[in-house]
Amino acid sequence: MAETKYQQSRLLVRLTALFAAFCGLYLLIGGIWLAAIGGSWYYPVAGLVMLGVTVMLWRRQRVALWLYAALLLATMIWGVWEVGFDFWALTPRSDILVFFGIWLILPFVWRRLIVPSAGAVAVLVVALLISGGILTWAGFHDPQEINGTLSTDVTPAAPISQVADQDWPAYGRNQEGQRYSPLKQINANNVKQLKEAWVFRTGDLKQPNDPGEITNEVTPIKVGDTLFLCTAHQRLFALDAATGKEKWHFDPQLNTNPTFQHVTCRGVSYHEATPENAPADVVANCPRRIILPVNDGRLFAINAETGKLCESFANKGILNLQTNMPITTPGMYEPTSPPIVTDKTIVIAGAVTDNFSTREPSGVIRGFDINTGDLLWAFDPGAKDPNAIPADEHHFSLNSPNSWAPAAYDAKLDLVYLPMGVTTPDIWGGNRTPEQERFASSIVALNATTGKLAWSYQTVHHDLWDMDMPSQPTLADITVNGKTVPVIYAPAKTGNIFVLDRRNGELVVPAPEKPVPQGAAKGDYVTKTQPFSELSFRPKKDLTDKDMWGATMFDQLVCRVIFHQMRYEGIFTPPSEQGTLVFPGNLGMFEWGGISVDPNRQVAIANPMALPFVSKLIPRGPGNPMEQPKDAQGTGSESGIQPQYGVPYGVTLNPFLSPFGLPCKQPAWGYISALDLKTNQVAWKKRIGTPQDSMPFPMPVPVPFNMGMPMLGGPISTAGNVLFIAATADNYLRAYNMTNGEKLWQARLPAGGQATPMTYEVNGKQYVVISAGGHGSFGTKMGDYIVAYALPDDVK
Repeated sequence: MAETKYQQSRLLVRLTALFAAFCGLYLLIGGIWLAAIGGSWYYPVAGLVMLGVTVMLWRRQRVALWLYAALLLATMIWGVWEVGFDFWALTPRSDILVFFGIWLILPFVWRRLIVPSAGAVAVLVVALLISGGILTWAGFHDPQEINGTLSTDVTPAAPISQVADQDWPAYGRNQEGQRYSPLKQINANNVKQLKEAWVFRTGDLKQPNDPGEITNEVTPIKVGDTLFLCTAHQRLFALDAATGKEKWHFDPQLNTNPTFQHVTCRGVSYHEATPENAPADVVANCPRRIILPVNDGRLFAINAETGKLCESFANKGILNLQTNMPITTPGMYEPTSPPIVTDKTIVIAGAVTDNFSTREPSGVIRGFDINTGDLLWAFDPGAKDPNAIPADEHHFSLNSPNSWAPAAYDAKLDLVYLPMGVTTPDIWGGNRTPEQERFASSIVALNATTGKLAWSYQTVHHDLWDMDMPSQPTLADITVNGKTVPVIYAPAKTGNIFVLDRRNGELVVPAPEKPVPQGAAKGDYVTKTQPFSELSFRPKKDLTDKDMWGATMFDQLVCRVIFHQMRYEGIFTPPSEQGTLVFPGNLGMFEWGGISVDPNRQVAIANPMALPFVSKLIPRGPGNPMEQPKDAQGTGSESGIQPQYGVPYGVTLNPFLSPFGLPCKQPAWGYISALDLKTNQVAWKKRIGTPQDSMPFPMPVPVPFNMGMPMLGGPISTAGNVLFIAATADNYLRAYNMTNGEKLWQARLPAGGQATPMTYEVNGKQYVVISAGGHGSFGTKMGDYIVAYALPDDVK
């Protein structure tokens, strides 16, 4: 019996030693590799110490506990030296070591050493307590957060355009893109009592023939007592704003296939005809109309009262946007955002498939008569004469820079402000013409009636990173040096927010040109400088291997090795065959959600991201032809292998992930933040989002800690001192105090909330509405829900 117990004791200790041996060998071998390419020496040293612990454990000697305690404390000191008291950054450096240390102090483990020693155990317990104390302290003192406050001073600003307080009649509530509501029935004091008011299900779900990039990004609009919204397949619904009951719906019969790069609809536009701005037959037969863009290149005008086509518009209510396009393959040109609508003109642009070839549709911007659908003007950014309208036998220019995100409009100036993309292919530009370069990645201001250029400002020169302008600009009148200045805020993927006088395009906040890394791929070039706005969320320092992350020290080590193997010299490091780390990544620090601006408090709410990507150029060769094969089709995705036919390289584009599929850059990856626009200073910044819906197993209860998750969608703000945002990779709608960033409320959504919410009032009650339908390529739960929240009737 004694012999059996001895053998069991010996086996347990030796199994423990084998685990220590695995850790030690992994750290030593991987650490030597890392150190050889310029990385940290911690890992090989820790590996040697761990192998020493292995030998002591194999011999069942109590000195193993002393040695392990020293390693644990040294690791914590090293971790704090590298990243400070940042809980999420410290965790992968210590989690395996802490868990193994807890194992070693369990009585049935340490008592099996030859000479058990309570003193050795006590030393290891102290080391564990110190480590736990450091992690606990870090958990409550986040160095990445800013805990300031916004001023509560309110100076009522004259509105740029007139919108009824209770309505939300445009994508950004107004066509200035402010995403701000003057409603305050729901406020910072009572928002915690919000309850679900109604749920509507559209029935529009992912179909077998859809691509991966199927998304539910709609922000509904509300006029009078009706909500109008579109689904991923551009089905249009009219709902009773008080109950969520369907009034009517319209199906444009979109036929998708897996080659479409997007299947999405961010919103629709509304116009009301009057005797002053429309012919009598329009006023009589279709005075209130919804303008619906469809991903196959059509535009519909639909009677807002009945859901029937407005037959006096274009071809019995349907406008063909493929007319005079050089390429008309369905899915290559996709209007995904709601157009700008004036009393005279529909201004429409669209997305063009990224990185497919040099023979793609034009990114032309067009103005159509609001009543008849007749083409009034064109602005083709890649043409020698942008305003030339092709004759029947000619076409718009191939691969003109496009404008895929929503535009903004100043009715007083009659200027429409378009956030521009880049000529595709995006990641190599050696063959681009001067015409294709001049408006790429710019803000372009056009006269909405004539299409003539008023001004343009380029935010990235010779863009090789797909750092286009990804979101609706926001217009506001802001006090600068005691004077009121009409400005435009243009958030960029780089994290810069460019602030311009919207009358003439002159910078209001400086954006000096600064040197950037050189050395483009063969046949290409990079410009020597790029503009850097002084109002920016871009990272204050370049990434180093200290910023690498993982679930454990094992995959963190791999991320460090991969980091040193790539080309990276900071922002604007050129694409390369070696593989280039792109940070901010191709997804951008800002995306289509934009920012929210309260024009009365002169503050902005933003939700920047920080998620690196990796691009790798693939030289032409066997299996990678320069010329586009006749049967070539789109990939149905913006990530992975992209062919870039017609240029010397294909490219792979992917998030920078660990072997476990986690981001290799340490959190946070997403924030909610507030800006004082009078000083252009960040007042507060908080992590937003938890890993609850990103875990490999279901989490039945809310995860109590914020990690700062990636997100798609934007914030809204209200006069009730409350901002609302969903967007994150976990399925929640949240409310925050605008003044200090305190989270006040959250509601669990039935699917991913990758959309921007909106708010309105009907019958004296304020509602907050969000589309919860998920995002295919973002990986959130798919669904078909529109969810409304309101205060109970007895809450004041």
